[in-house]
Amino acid sequence: MIIRAFFLVIVQTIFVAPLLSAAVSSAPLFRDGAVLQHGKPIPVWGMAVPGEEITVTFAGQTVSTETDPQGRWSVTLAALEPNAEPAEMLIAGNETVRITDILVGEVWLASGQSNMVWTVAQSHDADLEVLMAQWPLIREFNVSRAATPEPLDQIDGRWVSAQRESVSSFSAVAYAFARDLHQALHIPVGIINSTWGGTVAEAWTDADTLDEEAFAAIRQRGKDLLGRTLAAYEENLAEWRREREAAAIAGDPFTRERPSPPTPHQLRNAPSFLYNGMIHPLVPYGIRGAIWYQGEGNARRYEEYRDLFPALITGWRRVFRQGDFPFYWVQLAEFRAQGPRDTTWAFLREAQSRALHLPGTGQAVILDVGDVHDIHPGDKSTVGRRLARLALNRTYGHGIEDSGPAFAGADFEGETVRVHFSNTAGGIRTTAVTVRGFELAGEDRRFFPATASISGDSVVLISDDVPAPVAIRYAWRNAPEATLSNGAGLPAAPFRTDDWRQD
Repeated sequence: MIIRAFFLVIVQTIFVAPLLSAAVSSAPLFRDGAVLQHGKPIPVWGMAVPGEEITVTFAGQTVSTETDPQGRWSVTLAALEPNAEPAEMLIAGNETVRITDILVGEVWLASGQSNMVWTVAQSHDADLEVLMAQWPLIREFNVSRAATPEPLDQIDGRWVSAQRESVSSFSAVAYAFARDLHQALHIPVGIINSTWGGTVAEAWTDADTLDEEAFAAIRQRGKDLLGRTLAAYEENLAEWRREREAAAIAGDPFTRERPSPPTPHQLRNAPSFLYNGMIHPLVPYGIRGAIWYQGEGNARRYEEYRDLFPALITGWRRVFRQGDFPFYWVQLAEFRAQGPRDTTWAFLREAQSRALHLPGTGQAVILDVGDVHDIHPGDKSTVGRRLARLALNRTYGHGIEDSGPAFAGADFEGETVRVHFSNTAGGIRTTAVTVRGFELAGEDRRFFPATASISGDSVVLISDDVPAPVAIRYAWRNAPEATLSNGAGLPAAPFRTDDWRQD
């Protein structure tokens, strides 16, 4: 297949040839300024001449190995304590590679689509964020974009510290997350930024996971995408050849350039292509966990996302072989999409929430910080802080509130409904004059706005349009009027009591 062959050539040219030409090299994650994960064994790997003896020295440890027939080598250092003092790693073979300014602290993988890509420079208070950025112990590794049909062993990128001259290009969400962790934990924090805008979750999911029967439709869409892209390229190429031949027969000059084969950008949403090019090469780098901001690209297929998203999480945990590491994500903010009263995004949010059944997961609700007119809301600092709350509470045990009121049950009492909540520290509150965002429906399944009043840790609902309610929904619109929060100022998550399909 032309597309497959083309990409394999690109992979070999960009990522393999330079490594084979070097006597000794480390994986790009092991470069000056790296942050290594503390408290876990530290895998270190790279390339050299086949059969060469390699010795890695770092933090008082020396470990040796021999490269395999393909020239690959890998060693594992014993777990280390956090260390903010820059250290040096030596990788010695026929030549010696010296890696400097290495820190040991917390490492998190940040991934997803454009809202995780969104930089500090593009976000609110960018000038203030840049002015205050003097964090040499916060560092980001920005993974180069690569969409490939086969898993890569190498990627490109470099570690950059969060300083005034550099922080503008950091992922704004990941930077805010890292800054809060660093200030709370007082140790170095590294972020591996592996993101690409306008991408779907299946592109970030490994092929073994997508081989499951439940994802047959995804695999077929991938084949169709590749087929359409290839057909368009072949048609353009055939037309180019016809024009060239006609020009030659007529004796006319021909200057049109030959059509280029499909680019990685065109195929970035092919199933597993981004996993292959931008996640697999990171394995088995030591990480504490992952943060994720994605879902817009899958909103129209929310039913599929219910199974796909938890499968992605489980797949990443399987390949990294670091147990059920923490995985925290951002639930989609309000946005008009097909219309503010439409419910497509509400069902996608529900699909995201379904992954909470997995251990070590958490969800940052941001219905109060979005922009109904902009799919890229500018307040990324609050988003990063909500993710940091999850990590500081659930991963690091600091005992702070990390989520708003959560639906805990309902009593249907004639024409009224009493809704009970958990996570009500400081009491249930409303961010408006009245509580808004609740809807009731009767047996006819037609939802109408409900009048809501707070009563202790519950909310009482009634609607003149629904004399005998049987179902409740809260914040169940693309851009809902969501006003409920707890004393910590954290918004309630959307919920519904029915299991009806989209209305």
